[in-house]
Parts: sequence; C-alpha cells; structure tokens
Amino acid sequence: MLVETFQNGEPRQGADAEPFVITNAKIVLADKIFEGSAVIEDGRIAALEPGRTGSSAIDLGGDYLLPGLVDIHTDHFEKHVFPRPHVRWDYMRAALSHDAQIIGGGVTTVFDSLCVGVSSEDNERAEILGPMIDVLERAQAGGMLRAEHFVHLRCEVVDPRTPELTAANIDRPLVRVVSVMEHLPGLRQSRDIDQYVNRLQKAGGESETIIRDRIARMVAEKSDIGRTVRPEIVALARSRGLPLLSHDDTDVEHVDLAAYEGVAISEFPCTLEAAREARARAMLIVGGAPNIVRGGSQSGNVAVRELLEERLVDILASDYVPRSMLDAAFLIADDEAFDYDLPASIRLVTKAPAEAAGLTDRGEITQGRRADLIRVGTHEGHPFLKAVWRQGRRVA
Repeated sequence: MLVETFQNGEPRQGADAEPFVITNAKIVLADKIFEGSAVIEDGRIAALEPGRTGSSAIDLGGDYLLPGLVDIHTDHFEKHVFPRPHVRWDYMRAALSHDAQIIGGGVTTVFDSLCVGVSSEDNERAEILGPMIDVLERAQAGGMLRAEHFVHLRCEVVDPRTPELTAANIDRPLVRVVSVMEHLPGLRQSRDIDQYVNRLQKAGGESETIIRDRIARMVAEKSDIGRTVRPEIVALARSRGLPLLSHDDTDVEHVDLAAYEGVAISEFPCTLEAAREARARAMLIVGGAPNIVRGGSQSGNVAVRELLEERLVDILASDYVPRSMLDAAFLIADDEAFDYDLPASIRLVTKAPAEAAGLTDRGEITQGRRADLIRVGTHEGHPFLKAVWRQGRRVA
C-alpha cells in the first residue's frame, strides 16, 4: 500500500515526494519488457533493477508498469463545457470532470485541444476559449488537476476571427501546440457531402434541402477566407517556436502546402495518399486512437489500420475518447497483422507524442525521466487501469 506524505495539507510532489519502489512488474521500456523493479526518488526514475525487492515495495503482482500516456490532441474538455447542446456547464466543474476522465484513461499529460474560431455560425465556441484557458490555469496552479494539462490551439482558418483569438491566447504559458484546420463541408475531413448531410440529418432531424442550402451558403461565404487566415496563424506559431500541425490533410497538395509552411506534423490524414506524402516529406503522422478501436473512421476516411500496415503512424491521440489510447495500444500489439510488439505500440502513446511536443522529461521509463507511471492489468484481452502516479505521487 502506498503511503503518501503531506505538507501543509497538500500531497508532496516532485522533489518533496518520499522515495519508494515498485516491484514484481512487467516494465514496458521503449524497446523491451523488463521484469523487475523501479526505484522512484525525487519524483523521477532513479533506477531499474532486476528481480523483486523487499516487503516495503509496492508489489504489482506481475501487472504492467507503463509510462503515463501523453495525449497530444483531445477535444474532450469542450464536451464537458457543453454536456448537451446549448447547455453550458460551469467551467471549473467542467475542467474537474474532464480531468477525472483524462486520468482515468491513464493519461498523465494532456494537450487540451481548444477550438479557435469555427467553420459554422456557432459563436459560443469563440466565447468559451479564453475562460477555458483561464480555468485550466487556475485549477492547475491550485493543485486541483491530477493530470498535467497543456493547451493545443486548433485554429479554424475559415473564420476571420481566428487570427485575433489566436494572438490573444498564444502567449499564455499553457499553450504549447498549434494546429491549422479547415472544416468546410466538401473539403478535407468531410469531403463526402452525402455522408456529411446524412450525419447531420441523424443528429438534428433537419430536412436534406435545408442542410444542403446551409452548406452552399457557408461554402460560398467562407471558402476564400483561409487564404489569408492560414498564413497568419502559421506565422504566429512559427514566431514563438511552437510545434505546428496540419489537421485532416486529404490531398497531396494539402501536405505540400503544410511542408512549404514548415509544418512538421500531419494530424489525422484522411487518405492513404496524404499519409504517404507526409512520410515522403519527413513529417510525423498522428492517427486517431478511436479509429483503431472502432475499426474505421467515423467520417468515412482512411482507416488507421491501413496506415499502420504501411508504418504511416508515429503518434496516436485520443481525439474524443480519452481511454481510447490505452485500448488502441494493446489492440495493436495483440494484432498479428501489425508488426508492433507492446513496447512499439506503447511508444505511439507515450514517448513519440511527448517528443513531438518538445517534452523530453517524460514518456519513457528510464533513469532520470519523470515518474509519470500507470499500472495496467488485463482481463479477457482488455487493459484496465489499477493505479496512476504523476511525478512520483499517487493520483489515481
């Protein structure tokens, strides 16, 4: 049983945390599974030792010890702010609920992907951006969050307000990643207009005629806006040295544009051709973990399975289901169709996203790295979380 030390009523963290040992574990390293013990001191991995240690150690009973997952893209916070259409929840309570699901998915570092601008006529999403970052800053400073939260600004280039909103928030300390996206129907993610209309009909019950008329007006009004907005967003991100992602690349030309702009990461490519071009351009490729768990894309785009078969995925992100990363990593390792053992699949959700985001202190169980760790058991092929430590402190 873990005994925590408290100071001024708060759990000690980092250098103040008591040293401890985790033993009898299958420790998933970057390149192999090591059966033994991990020594934790000052919130970091002090040593890895073979075999079992004494009775004072935390005995995992042969469970897996993994690095805490690193999620470079999740839209999940917004879903807690709007738990139902047109119902806006208290921001702090939404942040705490969101954090509980993040840590419950084994994610110890999360990049909350907050929408900057919109492709639709929804003004509420512009209104909530600043308050959402405000509350994350307050909650994190107050020790209220169990995962470490950063912000990923996902910038909609067909909204003329996007440059102003980006400029107003990009210098905030939590902002670490920027992506450019374009969600007009008929382009990129929603290229198949018929499928897009069908999804909207099922969601809202409107007639096909009304939906198609609205789409036609939106495309006519907004299709040229991105030509000026996108370069402004790219310039803002590059001037601050932030990692820059291109969202939903579909055509080879989309990838070529991103490469010209200095984008290093193609996020959720929608076609095999776009992913191949991204690899040819030496770009990292992010796939959606829910795509793996579901067995395909919810938008009718390329299955991540096809990308994995050609080694065209470097990182997996949760996108909209926080625990999908843990499920996807084990599904990939268990599938003989893929040439991924468990260490390789775990890298997709730990080491690779951490390094892509510029975080070199976590994402791998090795001496000197942060003791962001998760204990995982399996039953009937399903991984399940048993414990989470962040910087050597038990948080779940």
